[in-house]
Amino acid sequence: MGANRYAVILAGGRGERFWPLSRAARPKQLLALVGNRPLLAQAVERLEGLVPPERVLVLTNADLVEATRKAAPELPPENIVGEPVGRDTAPAVALATALVKARDPNGIFAILTADHIMGDLPRFRETLAAGMDIAEGGDYLVTIGIKPTEPSTGYGYIEQGESFKIEREIEFRRVQRFVEKPDLATAESYLASGRYAWNSGMFIWSVAAIEAALLKHQPELGAKVNEWAEAAKQPTFLVELAKSFPAATKISIDYAVMEKADNILVAAGTFAWDDVGSWPALERHFPADAAGNVLIGDTAEVDSQTNIVYSQGRLTALVGVKDLIVVQSEDATLVCHRDQAQNIKALLAKLRAAGRAEVL
Repeated sequence: MGANRYAVILAGGRGERFWPLSRAARPKQLLALVGNRPLLAQAVERLEGLVPPERVLVLTNADLVEATRKAAPELPPENIVGEPVGRDTAPAVALATALVKARDPNGIFAILTADHIMGDLPRFRETLAAGMDIAEGGDYLVTIGIKPTEPSTGYGYIEQGESFKIEREIEFRRVQRFVEKPDLATAESYLASGRYAWNSGMFIWSVAAIEAALLKHQPELGAKVNEWAEAAKQPTFLVELAKSFPAATKISIDYAVMEKADNILVAAGTFAWDDVGSWPALERHFPADAAGNVLIGDTAEVDSQTNIVYSQGRLTALVGVKDLIVVQSEDATLVCHRDQAQNIKALLAKLRAAGRAEVL
């Protein structure tokens, strides 16, 4: 493990599509949706042997700092930092860069997310290590592209160009362009071409490389890196951050930098990866019965097919229904057609407008 290698885990999402289990005070990354530990704890655990806990940082929402510390007790409490407000991923990356720079201006670090599920962890660690080797050796912005297994319309894609280097048996290619979530016909053409990878949202770079990219493509935000790095050395850091962070432009790192820079490499991510974006994703991680039902918790069914049921602390029974998502939490029940899972956010907006904060 190089002494200048860090990881920053972004854990600020609200996980609204996993309502009613995921709530503002206990979002998706703090839940054990798959496995016995919260998704955040699993994200920390899979860095074992690559980045030690004292060099793993977590960015979350200011109101989730204490809950996040409890979910990842192996990390030093000061390594978990709360953003005063959500400003999308570009300001989060700028803040992450500042936090690493305050500790080591020559730092190399990975940007990871708290709510992904990985398989083949040795391959994942080797991919990160290879990316860090590449980032240490030159002015490159490295991302990880996942080899598509289906023509998904739920992910952004990366068009890969010429081969750059094989490092630790991981192939790195130059990036031609980033493309937004496609329609099905376009996704099928991407899959058939073999040139496209899913955009995982994981990045590896040096402090110098990403700071330079931010200064070039988002000058106001880039200037904040050094300002926040100096402030991070002071006991008044959180007070200063609360004054300046809300003014940052709300923009993703893809729009802000990755779609504009010309020094981007993509590592071939050949490990299993899933960003578990909504309830239907659980089908990929739990066995189905003979009728195609995924039944988690205390459940029963008669003559029902292809349902997803998550029942917390009480019996949930289905009779003669199909293609439903049914979720029982301690104070709310969701019944949703599986094709409408993406509209759960619209439901929460309606509840919010109705003043139902107690269930959000």
